[in-house]
Amino acid sequence: MSLAVARKPLRADAARNVDKIITAARQCFREFGPEVPLQTIATTAGVGPATLFRNFADKEELVLAALNRQLRLTVDPVMDGALADIDAAAGLLRVLEALMGAASDDANLLCAVAGRRELLTGITGSLMESMSILLARGQGQGSLRTDISMTDMFRLLAMLIGVVDTMEPGSDAWRRPLALVEDAIRTVRPSRPLPVFVPVPPAPGITTVPGQAGPLPE
Repeated sequence: MSLAVARKPLRADAARNVDKIITAARQCFREFGPEVPLQTIATTAGVGPATLFRNFADKEELVLAALNRQLRLTVDPVMDGALADIDAAAGLLRVLEALMGAASDDANLLCAVAGRRELLTGITGSLMESMSILLARGQGQGSLRTDISMTDMFRLLAMLIGVVDTMEPGSDAWRRPLALVEDAIRTVRPSRPLPVFVPVPPAPGITTVPGQAGPLPE
């Protein structure tokens, strides 16, 4: 289990310091990117480096703690509502939407642990278990394809999270690929237009041509 999850109860003052550090970490990662120094985070939190390292052994552990908190605050309540909803497919899509919103909000935190699937498993395991319940229910209700497995769902979610790397900060461009995933997993394709198309932002030295879906080299 991730150290970000298996944390012992803290004294009130220590808990306040942890809260300040995690809040500062999210702010600093958003402002300065995934390479922000821990010293900057400590300064922003108003604590000394010793206090930061007493609670988090390294940047990786701090990142996981920050991601874990956001999932618990923003996604867990949505999951609770989805599990209580009669329509399992609709609930599952709301959970995916909440996960994508969290990934978009904290894109730089995700970037800091990119490619470390085993680290993220510790904070997403319970969500995956609940998603498997929704998938099975939806399949039983006839609203979700019966040939889809949780391995498929895990990979689809990983693909969706990868979309965040192709967006401007704060963009909701992920809504269109999420709609395409919904089209793919439902037994009946929803009769609604896709969300608005958002171009991939050009990289340095790249220009776009009006009417083109992607960037072209200069």
